Amino acid sequence: MQQPLINNRFVERFNLSTPIALAPMALATGGELAAACARAGALSLVGGGYGDLDWTRREYSDAINRLEGNQEGLLRLGCGFISWKLAEDQSALDWLLDQQPKPAAVMLSFGDPTAIAKILSDHQIPVICQIQTMAQLPQAIDAGATVIVAQGTEAGGHGMNELDGRSTFTFVPEIADWLAAHSPQTILLAAGGIADGRGLAAAMTLGADGALIGSRLWATTQSLAPARAKSSALQANGDATARSSIFDILRSKNWPKQFDFRAIRNQIHREWEGRIEELRANPKAAIEDYLGGVGQEDYDRAHITVGQDVGLINDISSAEDVIDHISRDAARLLSGGVSGK
Repeated sequence: MQQPLINNRFVERFNLSTPIALAPMALATGGELAAACARAGALSLVGGGYGDLDWTRREYSDAINRLEGNQEGLLRLGCGFISWKLAEDQSALDWLLDQQPKPAAVMLSFGDPTAIAKILSDHQIPVICQIQTMAQLPQAIDAGATVIVAQGTEAGGHGMNELDGRSTFTFVPEIADWLAAHSPQTILLAAGGIADGRGLAAAMTLGADGALIGSRLWATTQSLAPARAKSSALQANGDATARSSIFDILRSKNWPKQFDFRAIRNQIHREWEGRIEELRANPKAAIEDYLGGVGQEDYDRAHITVGQDVGLINDISSAEDVIDHISRDAARLLSGGVSGK
C-alpha cells in the first residue's frame, strides 16, 4: 500500500492513502469514477442516489470488475443512497448487502437514517451519515454512524435550503466540538466547497478528519456527467450557481421541502426565480422545455450540478491526478509549507 501523505484515524480506519472520500453523486459517480478513486487511495462511494436497482447494480458491478485483482481498492469501495428514497424502495440496498467483498461503507443522506443504519450495522457495514444542521447530529449518532459528513450549503446538488442551512466554515468546527464532547470516536468529514488542497487542509484545521469531495471529482474524465456539461462548468466562477427547488420541479423529483438543489444559474433557472410556486402549480410546459434542453445538451435549459467551488475548477483531468494534487498540496500546507496553487 502506498504510504499516506496525511495519516489519521479516517485513513487508518478505511485503509486509505488520502483523507478523501468520493461523494456518491447520483448519475455521475459510476463504476469508472469510483474505481479510479479507490485506486488513488480514496474512500469511493458509488452514487446509488435514488435507489434505482438496475443503475446501482450496473455501476457497482462495473467498479468491482475494474478493481479486479486490486484488493486494496476493492476494500475502499462503498455506496451512497438518499434515505427518504430507500424508505420507499430498498431493493438496491438489499442487492448491495449480498455483494462480496461487502461494501467498505454506506452513506445515508437526507432523511432519518435510523432504520437503514440498523440494517447496515447488523451486516457489520460502517454507516456514514451526511447532515446539514446541528439538530440532525444526535439522531445520526444514535443511529450508529461511524462517520459524520458535515455538508455546507456551498455544496453542489442537494443540500439544506439557504434559510436553514449552514456554511461549511462554521458548521465543521461546531460539529467537531460537539463530537469531542459527546462521541469522540466518531470520524468527521467536511463537504461543500472543497476542491483543492487548500480546502482539504482548511477542513482538517477546523477539526475534520478529511473531506467528501463532489464537484471537483465530477469534473474528471471518469465522471458520467456529459462532456459538454463539464466543459460548460469550466467557464463558470463561484458566482454562477444558485440553490433552489427549480430543477427538482423540472425533473419531477418530489423532494422534502427542507432540501433543495444547487446548480449553475442558467437561463431556465433565472426564468423561474421568484415564480417557484407558479412553476410548481403548472410545470408541464417548463418540464418539456427542460427535457428538450437535456436531449440537445443545451445547458441554457438543462442543469449542470456543481457547487460554489466551480470557480476553482480549471481543467478536466483524471480522478487520480486530482486526488494526488489535492493530497500533496494539503500535506504541504498542513506541514507548514506553501500551497502549490
